[in-house]
Formats: sequence, C-alpha cells, structure tokens
Amino acid sequence: MASSTGDGVSEKGNNSKKTKSQMEESELLSVPDGWKEAPFTKDDNPRGLMEESSFATLFPKYREAYLKECWPLVEKALGEVHIKATLDLIEGSISVCTSKKTYDPYAIVRGRDLIKLLARSVPFEQAVRILLDDMACDIIKIGTLVRNRERFVKRRQRLIGPKGSTLKALELLTNCYVMVQGNTVSALGPFNGLKEVRKVVMDTMKNIHPIYNIKTLMIKRELSKDTDLRSQSWERFLPKFRHKNLAKRREPKKKSVKKQYTPFPPAQPENAVDKELATGEFFLRESVKKRKKMEEVKVKQAEALTKKQEERNKAFIPPKEKPLMKKSAKVPTEGKLDIEALKEKVKKAKTKRLGAPPANPAPSGNMNKKQRSKTKKKR
Repeated sequence: MASSTGDGVSEKGNNSKKTKSQMEESELLSVPDGWKEAPFTKDDNPRGLMEESSFATLFPKYREAYLKECWPLVEKALGEVHIKATLDLIEGSISVCTSKKTYDPYAIVRGRDLIKLLARSVPFEQAVRILLDDMACDIIKIGTLVRNRERFVKRRQRLIGPKGSTLKALELLTNCYVMVQGNTVSALGPFNGLKEVRKVVMDTMKNIHPIYNIKTLMIKRELSKDTDLRSQSWERFLPKFRHKNLAKRREPKKKSVKKQYTPFPPAQPENAVDKELATGEFFLRESVKKRKKMEEVKVKQAEALTKKQEERNKAFIPPKEKPLMKKSAKVPTEGKLDIEALKEKVKKAKTKRLGAPPANPAPSGNMNKKQRSKTKKKR
C-alpha cells in the first residue's frame, strides 16, 4: 500500500513540474506589451568600423525625374546615420557607402534597402521608414511564377483588387506598405507582417484568391486580442478552404488500355509454312493444292457477280408512286339534317333560273316603268 501511495505522489510531482516548465516556456516565448529593444548608440561602438562597405543598384529611366527631386532629402536622411549616397544619372545607378563616422554596422544594410525601394517606385515618404529599428522590407519577384502573360496580368490585378481595395485591406491587417510595380511586389513593415504579405502574394500567383487569406488574417487579429488564447492553437477557429476543380478534363472516346508489363519478349509470328503444317495442307499434293485454290477463286468470283447483279437490278425497281386523289374529308354523320335550311337553298336556286317566277311576287299596279321595261327585254 505504501508503494502505491508513493507512486501517486511521484506522478503528481512530475505533472506539476511539466506544467511549470510549460508555463515558463510560454512566458519566454511571449513578448510583454509595450517592450522595445534599446536603440544602438555611439557608446556601443565608439571606435567605428574597420573597413568601408558599399552597395549599388540600377533604376529605370522613368524613375530619373523623381529621384532628382527627392535626392537632397535622401542625402539628408542617410547623413544622419553617417552614410554617403551618390546618384549617377549617366549609368542610371544609385550607390551607398559607409564613412569614418559610421558607428552602426547595420546602417549600410538599411541604406541598401532604401535605394532598392526607391528604384522599385516606392515613394520617399514610405521608403525612409526603413531606417527605423523595427522596420524591414521584402521585394517579392512574381514575374517568373506564371508562364502565360495574360494569366499573370489577371492574377496581379486580383492582388490589387477593384480600386485597390484588396491591397488596402492587406495593408491594414499586416501594418505594412505594399507596392505592386511591374514584375515585383515591394513590402515595407514589421517582420510578422512581411511574412503574411509574402504568403498572400505567393498564393495569389498560385491561383488562390487573396480574400481567403484576408479572412484568416482577420480571425487571427481578433484571436490575438484574447490573452487566454494566445498560448493555444488556433486551428479550430481558422477556416479550411477546399479546392474545387469545376472544369473537369474531357475523357477521350477511345481509351487506350496499357498492357501488363512482362519481361519476356512477344511470341514469334507464324510463317506461311507453319500455318500449312498446322492445317495439314503442307502434306497435300501440288495438284490438290491448285484445285483448292481454284475453288476458292471461283467462290469469290460468284460472290462478286451476285453483288454486281444486285446493284444493276436496283435501277429497274420502280419507285413508290404517290396517290393522285386526295382523301375526301369525312362527312359528319352524327349531326341531323336541317330541313328548313334545305328549303331556303331550293328557293334561292329557283330565283336564279331564267324565267322562274320570283319567290315574293310584287303587285302589278305598283311596278315601276323601269321594272316593266326590264321584263319586256327579258322576254
């Protein structure tokens, strides 16, 4: 009994240790609200850099006018971090390099990102934010992801959305600035946001509509507000979208069935001598063979003659004649004869005959001169 109680106590102790270790890990992983890393100052590196580093990038011709206008502001912004910048309009390139006063070793990398963003049509007001500590940038190349040019343009437009609504929603959810230009997508913002932006862009180029990813981002944003759900898995809350292939592939009429693979070669085809041996014709005399061949030829000739005779006789077969008389309409026998109507018809027929007295004779005294003259002429 003592041993059993001891085991129970030890199990409880192990469980409590596990829960404590899990709590410590979650505390280490989670960053407290409002915490910021201390900025890198000159006191951290008073001696400066040992060697000079430099980066250069090319820019398109249409970007030349804008860079001329904003170049004094670029030099001023990079001068605060003690980095020199040069604009070469003949070669069409921008270059940045460190100086003796540069103390931050990562400043040159930020200067490189700044000139890259300026070359990719990002405005200076947004590109200058890369010099801050909590900012990063990502230039996503989308030109080679889709082969067909028309399909690529459609998917790129789908990422922008009607009047830029999809792009604006993505910017609000990720806290990043996104710029779609030519064959690249430039994103500027915090690291977590850049990861989400890259995922949405790559999925859009793979024919997955950005609205699905935007929906998941909205749910994640609401879940992150709850302190209890931060350390839990969010898979049960996130929607699962299935791919629906509406346009099915047309099946061919004649399906070719693949034969089962066998390592042995196919059987050798039979020779004419082998066929004769199988039927027994090989052992017959030549006269008998000739007679058989003649019989076969005669049978074939007889069949051909009968076919030709049938085709000739077709011309002498008279065609079917159509009936000349049309079928008279059947008189309805069910209806009874109208005697009064027949009487009226007979009276009208009598009046039409020449010399027949009228059906309603008028008085002789009242006859006009014209009527009398008409009667005389008729007589």
